[in-house]
Amino acid sequence: MTVQDREAPVSGESAARVVEAYDFRRPTTLAREHSRILEAGFESFSRQWGTQLTAKVRVKSTVTAESVVMQTYDEYVATLPAATSMVLCAMDGVSAKLVVQFPTPDALGWVARMLGGHGDKSGLERKFTPLEYALIKSLVGEGLEVLHYSLGGLLAGTARVEAIQYNSQFAQAAATTDLMIVVAFTVVVGEAITTASLAIPADALLPQLGAVNPMASIANAAELVRAQVAEVPIDVAVRLEPTGVTPVEVLNLAVGDTLVLPHPEHQPFHVAVGGKNLAQAMVVRKGSRAAARIVTSLTEETLP
Repeated sequence: MTVQDREAPVSGESAARVVEAYDFRRPTTLAREHSRILEAGFESFSRQWGTQLTAKVRVKSTVTAESVVMQTYDEYVATLPAATSMVLCAMDGVSAKLVVQFPTPDALGWVARMLGGHGDKSGLERKFTPLEYALIKSLVGEGLEVLHYSLGGLLAGTARVEAIQYNSQFAQAAATTDLMIVVAFTVVVGEAITTASLAIPADALLPQLGAVNPMASIANAAELVRAQVAEVPIDVAVRLEPTGVTPVEVLNLAVGDTLVLPHPEHQPFHVAVGGKNLAQAMVVRKGSRAAARIVTSLTEETLP
C-alpha cells in the first residue's frame, strides 16, 4: 500500500493538497485499451437502448454514454442521490449484483407514457405499484438483453432482475470494496432530460477484457481473417428465372397484373448469393414456415 497526492485548484495564494490512499494490489483505473473496448460496447448499447425506449414509451428517446470508470461500490453509491430507483440484477457466477439506476420520477413518467398518459411526474417520489413494478421490470429486462447483445462475449453470464430498491444507502448490491464498472448516461425522453447509471461487477468484465487485448499476436492474421469472414452472415435468395421488362411496363404495373416468367413449372428454383446461382432447390414446408430443400449443388464447372 502506498499513497498518491493530488493538488487541488489554486485559489489566490493558498493551495490545498489532498492525499489519497492507493492500493497497487487492486488498481481502480482501467487500462487505455480496455477503456476503448468498453466505450465502444456501451456506445452501441446506448443507441439500442434509446431505440428500445422509443418503442416502449411512444416518444422519441435517445441515450448517450457519458463516461466509463472503475470505482468501488462505496464510491459509486456516494455519487447517487439518497432517493432513487436502483434495479438490482443477479448475475450467474458473480456474487455482486449488476445495478441499473435512474430517478424514480422519470421512471414513473416512462410508465405513464407506456400506459397512454403524459410523462411529467416531476417531484413525485414513491414506491412503484405492482403494475408499475412489472412494467419497469420488463423494461429493464429487455434492456439487459440489449446489453448482452452489445457487449457480446465481454459480459460473462446472464443477468436477471431480482429486486428494486428506492434508497441508495440501503441497497446492498455488493461489498463496499468490490470494484464496479460504472457507466453514466444522459437519457432524453421527449422533452425530459435525466441521468441514469449502470454498475457492472468488475469480475464479470475484466477477465474477458484481457482475452480481447488488441495487442495480441498477428502471426496468424490470415487464418484469423479467414475464420472471421467464414462466420459473417450473408443473404441467400431463392428465386425464379428472371424476365426482362421495360421501364414503361414497370411504371404501369397495377394490382391484378400478371408478369410472365420464363421459369418452367417443374424446374427447381435458383439459390443465389450476391446474384450468383450456387444451387437449385425445391420449395417445401418446415412446420409453419416455407423452406428450400437443396436438390442440386452447382460446381465450379456447372456455374453459369
